[in-house]
Amino acid sequence: MTAHDQMRAMLDQLMGTGRNGENNRYQVKFSDTKVCKSFLLGCCPHEILSSTRMDLGECPKIHDLALRADFEHASKTRDYYYDIDAMEQLEAFISDCDRRTEVAKQRLLETQEELSAEVAEKANVVHELAEEIGKKLARAEALGEEGLVDESLKLMGEIDELRKKKLEAEEVYRNSMPASSYQQQKLRVCEVCSAYLGIHDNDRRLADHFGGKLHLGFITIREKLDQLRKSVEERRTQRKAEGRDRDREREREREDRSRYRERERDRRSGRSHRSRSTSRSRSHRSRDRSRSRESRRRDR
Repeated sequence: MTAHDQMRAMLDQLMGTGRNGENNRYQVKFSDTKVCKSFLLGCCPHEILSSTRMDLGECPKIHDLALRADFEHASKTRDYYYDIDAMEQLEAFISDCDRRTEVAKQRLLETQEELSAEVAEKANVVHELAEEIGKKLARAEALGEEGLVDESLKLMGEIDELRKKKLEAEEVYRNSMPASSYQQQKLRVCEVCSAYLGIHDNDRRLADHFGGKLHLGFITIREKLDQLRKSVEERRTQRKAEGRDRDREREREREDRSRYRERERDRRSGRSHRSRSTSRSRSHRSRDRSRSRESRRRDR
C-alpha cells in the first residue's frame, strides 16, 4: 500500500463515505446485506487471521473503512443490533475451532506414548511453566517495543524466576522415566488457537507462538465474542424488564377500565332506580287524583 493509499484509508476511517462529497466505491450503505457486520464491529475472523497459518481468505462480504466510519457515527443515535449477527458468526467460528482442538487432542492420545497419571501430571507442570514463560516473554518484548522499559525489565525478572522453577520441574520429570522416553517430544494442543506445543520447545519458540499473530488473533476473537455475548444478554435482560413493565402497565390500564365500567354501571343503575321510583310516584298521584274526582262526582 502506497503512502497515498494509506492516507486515503485514514481519511475514510475518520470521515466515512461522505468526505469531500465523494461517493463510496461500493455504492452501498453500511446497512446493506452485502456489508460484513462483523467487520463493522472490528471482529471479522477473515481480517483478524489474515496472513496466518489459519488464513481464511478474503471475506465474501464487503470490508470498507469508510462504511465502518458511517456505522460508528450512525450507531451513536440508533441501535442496529449488528452485535447479534457478529456474535452468531463468531460463535460458529469458535465452535468449529474448538471441535478441531478436540480432534487434535484425540489424535495425540492415539499416536503418542501413553504416560502414567503421575508422569503426565509432572509433564503438565513443565508445559504450564513453559507456557507462562512464553506469554510473559512475548509481553515483555511488546512492552519494550512500546518504550515501557521499566515494565519490560520487571517482567524479565519474573521470567528468570519461572525459568528456575521450570528447570526444577524438568529435572523431576526427567527422573520419572527412562532416558529414551524423555527424549521423545511430548506435544499438547494450545487451548486458544489449537496449535501444537512441545514440552521441549525453547523460550524463543514459545514467545513467538504466544506473541504471534495467530495466537493473539484468537485471543482477540474470543474476547470480542465474550463482549458480544455480554452485550446481547444485557439487552435481552433489559427487554424482558421493559416487557414486564409494559405488562404491569397494561394490567393497571385494564384494572382502571374495569373500575370505570363498574362506576358507570353503578351510575346507570342509580339513575334507573330513581327513574322507576319517580314513575311510580307519579302513577300513584295520578290514581289518587282520579279517585278524588270520581268521589266528588258521586257526592254531587
